[in-house]
Amino acid sequence: MSEPYVLAREGSLWVLDKPAGFAAHETGDPSVPDVVTWAIEHAGAPPSLAPIHRLDRETSGVLLCSDDPELRARLGGRFARGEVKKTYRALVHGRTHGKGIVRRPLIDRRRGRPVPALTRWRRLAVYGRVSLLEVRPETGRAHQIRRHLQGIGHPVVGDERYPPKRFLAVAGFPGRLWLHASSIEIEGLRYEAPLPPELAAHLALLEAKLSGAA
Repeated sequence: MSEPYVLAREGSLWVLDKPAGFAAHETGDPSVPDVVTWAIEHAGAPPSLAPIHRLDRETSGVLLCSDDPELRARLGGRFARGEVKKTYRALVHGRTHGKGIVRRPLIDRRRGRPVPALTRWRRLAVYGRVSLLEVRPETGRAHQIRRHLQGIGHPVVGDERYPPKRFLAVAGFPGRLWLHASSIEIEGLRYEAPLPPELAAHLALLEAKLSGAA
C-alpha cells in the first residue's frame, strides 16, 4: 500500500494525496489506516485536522483537509452547492461513447429518498474491452460515479460493490478500484494528484498490449 503525501499547504488548508485503502477520516478501527492520522503523525498536522469533503476508501487522489472549523464550513458549503470542479480518471468495462451525461437520481440512505445526481464524462482512450474516462461529478452523492457508471452498463474496473453483471477479466488488473480523484478546482485554485504508480503502470501495460496488437 502506498503512503499518503502532502500536495500543498496554504495556511490552515492541507491538500493531501490519499492512496487507495486509506480512509479519509478516523474510523476507530486500528486495521484501517486514514490520512488524517497519517498527516498528524508524519507531516506535523495539528490534532484538530479533519477532511472537508468525502473520498471513498477505495478511491485515490486529492483530499482537502483543514484544522479550521470556519474554513471547513465555508469550503464544505461550496462542495455541497456544486461550486467545486472535481475531475476523476476511471477505467471502465466496455467501449463507451465519446462522451455523455448521466442524470439519474440516487437513493440517499440518510434522507431515505432519491436525490438529484449528475455526472459528466468523456472518453480519453479505449484499450480493447475497457475505456479510460475523464469524469466530472457535478453533485456529490455517495458512490455517485460508481453507481452512475454501473447504471449505464460501464462499471468501474475493480469495483466489488458495483460490479459488472458477469465477471470480466482485465489484463494486468492492479487489484484495486480503478478510480482516481485527479484534480479539484475551488475558489480560483487548482490542486492535482498524479496517477498512483499502480494505475500508471497498468495504463502502460494496456498501451503496450494495444501497440503489440496493432
